[in-house]
Amino acid sequence: MLLVVDIGNTNVVFGVYDGAVLKAHWRLATDAKTTADEYGILFTNLLASMGILPAQTTGAIISSVVPTLTGTFEALIEQYFGQRPLLVTSESDTGLAIRYPNPKEIGSDRLVNAAAAFHKYRRDLIIVDFGTATTFCAVTKEAEYLGGVIAPGLGISAEALFARAAKLSKVELTRPKTVIGTDTGTSIQSGLLFGYAGLVDTLVRRIEQELGRTAYVIATGGLSSVIAKESSSIQAIEPLLTLEGLALLYHRATGGSSALSWV
Repeated sequence: MLLVVDIGNTNVVFGVYDGAVLKAHWRLATDAKTTADEYGILFTNLLASMGILPAQTTGAIISSVVPTLTGTFEALIEQYFGQRPLLVTSESDTGLAIRYPNPKEIGSDRLVNAAAAFHKYRRDLIIVDFGTATTFCAVTKEAEYLGGVIAPGLGISAEALFARAAKLSKVELTRPKTVIGTDTGTSIQSGLLFGYAGLVDTLVRRIEQELGRTAYVIATGGLSSVIAKESSSIQAIEPLLTLEGLALLYHRATGGSSALSWV
């Protein structure tokens, strides 16, 4: 079994692949103060709840955008799973030609998503990841990673609004019945939900203008299903894209034939 771990600024998402099948996956809060032992206990207990033992793992791979936690997870995987994990970097074999002048600036999660999306669809793509930041990645049908856009995420934008405006209280991120809010809560919901859908559609249109052609637009990340319903440009939702990409990159790095059916 393959252990795949994505360390993001807000959440740590990890799962276990048995061949082509993602047997289970979980989402934990990212906390730089949590030790390798604490995360290790969480990992092993969650796996045990699905009848999976650490000794059953035969490999591991990590994508991390939180440098202070990278070593923590490398240590816990070595200690609790007996595996030396692969770490995704700008030098990893993604199957894409990176057109960034300095590829080291690209977050590993963006590379993983781009690799997974291209190998799955093999066409001009725009990948929108709704995480702590909302990121857009442009990939061509010629397997070129061109770059993209980074915007503040929906969650941190909402938190900033509530923190800086004394009279505004937190609201649930659900769809209001109308764009024109009839109270403070629905007005905030409208601004967040429809506003971010508009941000996505505008940026997708501008990226396509620069590409000179239309692209297939994929959404991923924790809030992808919420925004995708209001966006006119998102064509597919791939909630497990990062985990799929990690499995793909592991098989590319180890020279094995990928068991993932879409590769």
